Amino acid sequence: MIIRAEHRGEGKAIAAVVKAAFASAEHADGTECELVEILRNSGAYLPALSLVAETEGLIAGHILFTRAFVGDTAVLALAPLSVLPAYQRQGIGAALIQEGHRIAKELGYGYSVVLGSERYYPKFGYLPAHTYGILPPFDVPQENFMACKLIDTAPAVFGILQYAKEFGIAPPPA
Repeated sequence: MIIRAEHRGEGKAIAAVVKAAFASAEHADGTECELVEILRNSGAYLPALSLVAETEGLIAGHILFTRAFVGDTAVLALAPLSVLPAYQRQGIGAALIQEGHRIAKELGYGYSVVLGSERYYPKFGYLPAHTYGILPPFDVPQENFMACKLIDTAPAVFGILQYAKEFGIAPPPA
């Protein structure tokens, strides 16, 4: 398996992975592959952090980290993580997260935030985001809104996570 940045022209293959991965997901809304395309064309997109897992010439997984903010501090939003159903539970998602974290650190991002499974993401250092002073912009169970401090010396943050506008999440009323 090779983990690498996506190449130009792989959008359709990645969309197929995302669509298949979320087809039976408990909290999917069916728009995940469209979200990836919209984010790919946004100012929040970071080409080095749109990664694929390739095995035997097949794209079996994809992860996307986009720029978000807590106050004036740039952080990352991990969304989505997708693995073809036939390749799930084989370490592909883990490898994508770990490589994404490695690259994110090199790029100087101190935090990554995810809305996801409280059973899966803590394996990679994610804790309830409020632990780091990061609050959700919507009502969500604390255990599912998580953050990982990627750089030990990253300055403390406090505030509501501001996702890229392409996520379609309005900021909470003041």
